[in-house]
Order: sequence, then structure tokens, then C-alpha cells
Amino acid sequence: MSDNAPPPVQIRADVLATPAYRQGAAPTKAGFKLSSNENPFPPLPGVLEAIAERSEVNRYAAAAMPELRAQIGAEFGVPGDHVHLAAGSVAILYQLVHAAAGAGDEYLYAWPSFEAYPALGLASGAVPVAVPLTATAEHDLDAMAAAITERTRVILLCTPNNPTGPALRRTEFDRFMARVPADTLVVLDEAYREFVTEPDAVRGEDVLAAHPNLVVLRTFSKAYGLAALRIGYGVGDPAIFRAAASVSIPLSVTGIAESAARAALAPEARAVLSERIAVLAERRDRLAAALRELGVAVPEAQGNFVWIPERATGGVPDALALAADFAAEGTLVRPFAGSGVRISVGEEESLTVIIDIVRGHLAQLGGAA
Repeated sequence: MSDNAPPPVQIRADVLATPAYRQGAAPTKAGFKLSSNENPFPPLPGVLEAIAERSEVNRYAAAAMPELRAQIGAEFGVPGDHVHLAAGSVAILYQLVHAAAGAGDEYLYAWPSFEAYPALGLASGAVPVAVPLTATAEHDLDAMAAAITERTRVILLCTPNNPTGPALRRTEFDRFMARVPADTLVVLDEAYREFVTEPDAVRGEDVLAAHPNLVVLRTFSKAYGLAALRIGYGVGDPAIFRAAASVSIPLSVTGIAESAARAALAPEARAVLSERIAVLAERRDRLAAALRELGVAVPEAQGNFVWIPERATGGVPDALALAADFAAEGTLVRPFAGSGVRISVGEEESLTVIIDIVRGHLAQLGGAA
């Protein structure tokens, strides 16, 4: 059946008009999967042991997961009841928008940013308001502040911004928060926080206490390499999370995911993970520098990915065409039609492949150095 075939039942027009989130595809031949920002390192032995020991799959996980919440809370200097768990931080994004923004209310975000943002308000009838990024692919916080209205209920700040890479600076964040109404929920979406090396970048743990209307989101999917287990968390006021829980899917975090997350937070695991994160950050910086040497205007990269913009100067004219060249060589990247191409930082061997494909693509266009 065609993907464009109409459903056999009545479906809301606004739902039909909103594209569903699409996961990055897997390679169909030998190559590299650089389309989903996954951690290329294998799971830690301690994590695998924790998973293997979780044999009571006939039982639900402990509802509150107090030990894991306490571990996370200690990282932020807050009690465990300030921590909310879900099947990935994206699930908490849906919960927060559903809880705070009803029909006709607005939620605000920069664009392009995380692809799930435009659909977050569908279930509640909230209206998405996208504010274009700056010419350097960063949040335009002045424009976002100006876009706040009496109907704005939630503001989403993705830092580092996925897919473009720059992180919000602390001074900019502080100035922005001073312009946000105190009763408007602000979500600092830090899915890639662990990869940030910019010393001036805002860090959720440093600003949370100053803003009761702020929620910080993190995930175990990226830096911790637990993408398949689907577990993420938010930190903020417990009353906000009680509201989020009311619109959440019950029992969505599995006991296996809980055990893996606790093992990943153990000191010995953290030490190894820190080394791996440093390797990926260094690999990212080398990749960005090499692409810039080809004449590509790669924005500041602070996640585990780099961004090639779609534009006549310093980019490529057609993101889909560049992605097709990658796919032809067995390597997958993530194109955003009309905006650019995101390339995840993967195995060391993939860097040469990336540079060769981009160089060849530019040569075909007459733009190689």
C-alpha cells in the first residue's frame, strides 16, 4: 500500500497534514550509519551485565525507580522527586507540551531544530510557533523573546541545537530568561550536553535553581549509548512533573532500561564513558575542520554531529542530492530538504569516507578547492 493512501477512517486534517517523525534509516550495504546521532562504541561490559541480571521480565519495573532518580538528582544537587523518567527525553517533551498547552495555546521553538517539535502539540491542539535560526545556525533569542504572546505556554530551547550544532551561551540564556514570563514553562533540551566543550555554554545544572519555570532534559540514548533501551529524564519542579505524569503513558520505562541506566552512572562506567565522549568530541572537531578546508561553512559543532548547510555559498545547493551521493557509497546521513545535511560522528574510519564523498560532490558542482 502506498504511503500516500488515505486512511479508511476519519482522521483529523491537522494530523494528516503533519509529517510523522522518521527514524534514520539503516545502510543496505557495507558502509556507515551516520544518520541517527548514535554512539558508535559498543555497550560497556557493566551495562551488559546489568541487563543480563534483570531476568524478572514477567514483573513491571518499580513504579518510582527511586534509586535511579536519586542518582540523577545527586548530579543536579536536588532530591529524587525533582527527577522525572520516561521512554527517552522526547517522551517528556510530549508530556510537557500536552500538560501546559491546550487548544489555541502556543509553544515556541527555533527552526530548524529537533524534528519532533512541530508535532508535539497535535494531541492537545496547541499551535507550534517556529522562529528561524540566525545566519550562523544559532537560536535567535531576541526574535524568540519578541514572539512570546499571552498565548505562549511552553518555550523549547535545544542546546546544542540538533541538527545544526551550536550551543546556547550562558549570557544569552540569562538575558533571554529575564524576558520570559515567570509562569511560562521553558524546556532546556540538552540531549547532547555531554559532548559540549564550549566553556561559555549554558549548563542546565548551573541555572536550574534560579528558574522555577525551567525544566532540563537529558537522555541516556546519545553519550551513554543506550539508544535502543529508550530512557531519558527531566529535572525540575516536582509539581510540573506531576502534571506531566497525568498525560504520560503508564509503565513506559522498562526495568531493563532502569538497570542499564544505573550501571551507566556507576563511577567506573562514567570514567570509560568520559574517555569515549572526549574521543568523539575530538573526532567531531577534526571532521568540522576538514569540511571547512573544503570551503563548507560548518557552524560551531557542539553535539556529536556536524552540519552542512544548504545554500549557494559555503554549503551545497541540494541537501537531498548530497545525501544521495552518501547513500550510493553505502553511508547514510540525515538530509533536511531546504536546510542542510546532518552527519553524525561515528567510527574513526568514517571520517575519510565523509571527506571523500563531500569533496567529490563539490567537484561535480565545480566548487572543489
